[in-house]
Amino acid sequence: MFGVTDYGSFVIAIIVFLAIPGPGNLTLITSTGKGGIRAGMAAALGVILGDQVLMWLAVAGVAALLNTSPNAFFAVQWLGAAYLAWLGGKMLFAKPGAAPIINIQPHHYARQAMLITLLNPKAIVFYMAFFPLFVDPMQHRGLMTFGFMALTIATLTFVYCLIAVLLTHTLAERLRANPLISRGLEKLAGLFLIGFGIKLAVSR
Repeated sequence: MFGVTDYGSFVIAIIVFLAIPGPGNLTLITSTGKGGIRAGMAAALGVILGDQVLMWLAVAGVAALLNTSPNAFFAVQWLGAAYLAWLGGKMLFAKPGAAPIINIQPHHYARQAMLITLLNPKAIVFYMAFFPLFVDPMQHRGLMTFGFMALTIATLTFVYCLIAVLLTHTLAERLRANPLISRGLEKLAGLFLIGFGIKLAVSR
């Protein structure tokens, strides 16, 4: 199909990768918890846009550049780690009753989610390694093939994010009745963000 081999396995692999806990999932949860469904879907849009940029950079061969220029790779990696740690620290040390960590305007949620996604250079290398597994060299159609794969990933990501946002919103409505639990979960989310930042910084 459009030069993609074993399309069913390709779809299953993407769904599995989407379900793996990471900064993107955490961003969806915290955005929805603070700003409701609109904020959650804005964050989802940010994740999708950031992911599409990384995919096309991978197609353009940026991974090769990063591999031949370790300093550039590590600079982006450390920038991403610092950004995640900064967000986590704000959530962890915010005082009870303080203003929300994330701005209430939807475009701020989208921008933050896109930045978190973009500041992970390893995603480019991942796509460079992942795409060839499902490209049929005999039926490959160039940009059409990669475009079809990118559209598939964007569609699956949107559906996954929609489900995650709706579930999170339902749970958040119940948790707002108990401020103690809500505050504890916010601190836990902050710890996870700091942890993701540290993992990104020390991984090689």
